[in-house]
Amino acid sequence: MKIYTKTGDDGSTGLFGGVRVNKDDPRVEAYGTVDELNSVIGLARATALPDELATVLAEVQEQLFVVGAELATVAGKEGKLPMQLIGAGEVQRLEEAIDRTEVGLPPLTNFILPGGAPSGAALHHARTVCRRAERAVIVASRVAEVRPELKIYLNRLSDFLFVAARRANFAANMPESPWAPRGQ
Repeated sequence: MKIYTKTGDDGSTGLFGGVRVNKDDPRVEAYGTVDELNSVIGLARATALPDELATVLAEVQEQLFVVGAELATVAGKEGKLPMQLIGAGEVQRLEEAIDRTEVGLPPLTNFILPGGAPSGAALHHARTVCRRAERAVIVASRVAEVRPELKIYLNRLSDFLFVAARRANFAANMPESPWAPRGQ
């Protein structure tokens, strides 16, 4: 099988369900940003992460493929996808992972600067890409129906990635850098 099809040479792409859209369609931007998020999480997983974070992130990567597939599907055809869609169960598991990951971390008393150990910095990067993916999904929802579960999932995932970055830095014995506003 060849990797190139030439069908997108005109600037369009096909959605699952048979509709072609321009590559700058908000749905394409949304699933493209989810794909970027998945890649950034893969990069974070290539660093020295605590096992419990690596396990959650491996599951998240699988789930992001489902999110992307749903976003690449014509509204109303999601039920024809050969996979279980993201729902309340995945959100609940992220919330449980957040709660477990926060145990023993120093309480936050101010904003912190992204960075730290390579693993922590990579997870902070993933968090910002996740927020961008969330915004892109919200924009896409203005032109096509998007199930609210996808927005909720991405919102919770960004929370997890923030706590995971803190945990990775804590595990690496890397102190957090507090943000000090100018003039203080």
